[in-house]
Amino acid sequence: MQLRVRPLKRKDAGSGLAAIDRDALEELGVSSGEFVAIEGRDGRVIARVWPGRSEDRGRGIVRIDGQLRQAAGVRIDDRVTVEPADVEPAERVTIALPENVRIRGDVGSYLGDKLSERAVSPGDQYSLSLGFGLLSSRSGRRLPVTVVDTEPDGPVVVDASTEIEVAEREPDRLSVEAEGPLEEGETAGAGASAVNAESPNVTYEDVGGLDDELERVREMIELPMCHPELFRALGIEPPKGVLLHGPPGTGKTLIARAVANEVDAHFLTISGPEIMSKYYGESEEQLREVFEEAAENEPAIVFIDELDSIAPKREEVQGDTERRVVAQLLSLMDGLEQRGEITVIGTTNRVDDIDPALRRPGRFDREIEIGVPDAAGREEILQIHTRGMPVAEEIDLERYAENTHGFVGADLENVAKEAAMTAMRRVRPELDLEEAEIPANVLEEIEVTAEDFKSALRGIEPSAMREVLVEVPDVTWDDVGGLEEAKERLRESVQWPMDHADAYEQVGLEPAKGVLLHGPPGTGKTLLAKAVANESQSNFISVKGPELFDKYVGESEKGVREIFSKARENAPTIVFFDEIDAIASERGSGVGDSNVGERVVSQLLTELDGLEELEDVVVIAASNRPELIDEALLRPGRLDRHVAVDEPDERARREIVAIHTEDRPLADGVDLDDLAAETEGYTGADVEAVCREAATIAVREHVRAEAEGEDRDVEEIALTAEHFERALEEISPESAAEFEGGPSASEFEGVLESGESETEAE
Repeated sequence: MQLRVRPLKRKDAGSGLAAIDRDALEELGVSSGEFVAIEGRDGRVIARVWPGRSEDRGRGIVRIDGQLRQAAGVRIDDRVTVEPADVEPAERVTIALPENVRIRGDVGSYLGDKLSERAVSPGDQYSLSLGFGLLSSRSGRRLPVTVVDTEPDGPVVVDASTEIEVAEREPDRLSVEAEGPLEEGETAGAGASAVNAESPNVTYEDVGGLDDELERVREMIELPMCHPELFRALGIEPPKGVLLHGPPGTGKTLIARAVANEVDAHFLTISGPEIMSKYYGESEEQLREVFEEAAENEPAIVFIDELDSIAPKREEVQGDTERRVVAQLLSLMDGLEQRGEITVIGTTNRVDDIDPALRRPGRFDREIEIGVPDAAGREEILQIHTRGMPVAEEIDLERYAENTHGFVGADLENVAKEAAMTAMRRVRPELDLEEAEIPANVLEEIEVTAEDFKSALRGIEPSAMREVLVEVPDVTWDDVGGLEEAKERLRESVQWPMDHADAYEQVGLEPAKGVLLHGPPGTGKTLLAKAVANESQSNFISVKGPELFDKYVGESEKGVREIFSKARENAPTIVFFDEIDAIASERGSGVGDSNVGERVVSQLLTELDGLEELEDVVVIAASNRPELIDEALLRPGRLDRHVAVDEPDERARREIVAIHTEDRPLADGVDLDDLAAETEGYTGADVEAVCREAATIAVREHVRAEAEGEDRDVEEIALTAEHFERALEEISPESAAEFEGGPSASEFEGVLESGESETEAE
């Protein structure tokens, strides 16, 4: 049967599976778990069958991973012949490990588990995670092992009864016994492979969370190389270049490596800074040599990493060399000579620094943003980096994916690596690192647990938000007492547009751009912003107003631009401006401050409501002096929702007291309703201070009693009604009293509705 090749699920890669659509399975007469032979242009492989996805049904698709595609000599979308295969169980399989790995003891059972239910043949090479990869001299977690001999000969399946032998001879002298055992001094014939060969290169299954971007890159590069007749029929020139841009660590270079491996093309790499030379004309000559080699080996891919380092904007660079290199690159990419079948891939994380002449059609035809992955993408990436790892059953990758906002692919790989290193540290005391060999039983004990992942996450900052990162606060709506109306307005403005986007689209409703929380100090404005960031599962960027100001002209505005740029890259994001009146005060009032405040306000206005749309970015601002904020910032389309956070009423104070006494031991005589009634005029912060002071008084009494020689049990400490009475005498509602001079929330809303200026309102 002829079937079309598609990529396998990331988590199943490296398992020797072939997922075939169910209609084709019935026609072939093969059941799940049996074996089929897949024959491509350059080879034949045996794979275990698994039913395909429901969406593949009736489409004639076989999904295999990069390792099997490479062995069969096929690419994605090629046709292969599939037929049932009769595979005998293996009695014995001889395996050779790389030369730099030494294991003491019986490692056969461990290797048997890794190869279980897989069809193997002499000469097959597998990249396995053996658990000790990080302790070997070889970098990376996965090591190549080669099947040297099988009994009986030919393709066999490894099962529980198979004896796994590790070859004792020096690996560099081993030959694969393709046609039965070799006599002393005899060498392997054609088709034999060296044991210490390199492990397989990057395949499409090693790229996670970038399906759309990968498809667009393949369309740009594979189609013109595999089917140039399509472009001739349309009478157009195929695309010549693709520019991949995005934050560092998102997978730009990885995509290029995967495409180079999967496409049967000559691949040449230019690492930006390497070609720069101090000698006149040498940098350009090195560029010409690369393109000449590509022209001799068409079809070819020229990969330029860190393009911004060799092609910066010519008007901004000081040196002459950079200008000449840019000019040479322009003429090579779009000169008088035809370029032929040469595709150029460029990568950069500073796309705006590249010379504009390179960014036009005919040179880099398509610019593809490789952004920060979402939760589903992060889960795929974690599956890729843990698929060869001995992970405990308790580990839920979906939960880690949801809690790693702002993490790019490189960060997630680092999380998996650090978790494995933590697991390694547990068994390290049992190892004698001076010995050349590792005991095999240590491999059986290694397991990566949920605790290892927690430990790894604590030590890794998400690189996409490193400069502006604030941890998503561990505050929920339950931690906010009262303020029901404010909570509801925030849910409407922030959570609903994310959770019910289809409803907003149906009625043509644009979500609010920003929310202003205003009210007396200590009423819970910052606490509300923390709670909404946690509940909406968004990235959270906190901006403390005065930190933005800089003594150099233009730096303050640049700070605002960078904050919003990071927010767009890491959407969905909440940007929280605390004390916004400090940086967005009324323009025209600044004296002797070089007008930096006015420029910051203008930049804020542009970012909130400029030509560039803010998608999935919500601004929350808090202020207890709303009358000082510039009018233009408060109009609809900018901070268009104004949420009053007033002093709590008795019911709200009862909730706040309950929250702050929940984890404290209360004596029998304490009545929370009475406490709520006695704290009339207190804000949420004042009520919290009362509870804290009562606890302090209780601890003070205990310590003094012990100092006087009394035998006191710490378990007996409890907060009594008397403690709270004394705390109320100590803590007065000062913050509320201080605010009495300013306008109330209702007065402020009245000012906005009437349109009169703040001065008139006062």
